[in-house]
Amino acid sequence: LFTGDDVFKRVRDLSGGERGRLSLALLMLSEANFLILDEPTNHLDIKYQLQLMDIVKSLDRTVVSAVHDLNIAAMYCDWLYVMKHGEIVAEGPPEEILTAQLIRDVYEVEAEVFRDAKGILRILYDSRVAEKGDMT
Repeated sequence: LFTGDDVFKRVRDLSGGERGRLSLALLMLSEANFLILDEPTNHLDIKYQLQLMDIVKSLDRTVVSAVHDLNIAAMYCDWLYVMKHGEIVAEGPPEEILTAQLIRDVYEVEAEVFRDAKGILRILYDSRVAEKGDMT
């Protein structure tokens, strides 16, 4: 998770992303069978977001995580709970619940949901905000 001179930094001198990776490394050393992660990819560059999620996915542990990036959620999560105003409005496997309609209703944006050439579920957002009449 850290390379080169990064190993010798003091914790207080670490960036937010470095602190996140250090926290994950410490969690991996623990014997906990259940992990709770709050936005684990926050403050990370894309390369490290994917690397971190690959590591988390490979752990033989139950992981509950808050993830705001729907593409990351679609790629790495087995089960999603979608919340709006503090209430669960949908739950299930990403391929079943991540739809253009759900994204419009919950996030108030237009989106296209599809599988790419590799079969990975992808979400493309449109710059148009959903019409007020379309929202539930």
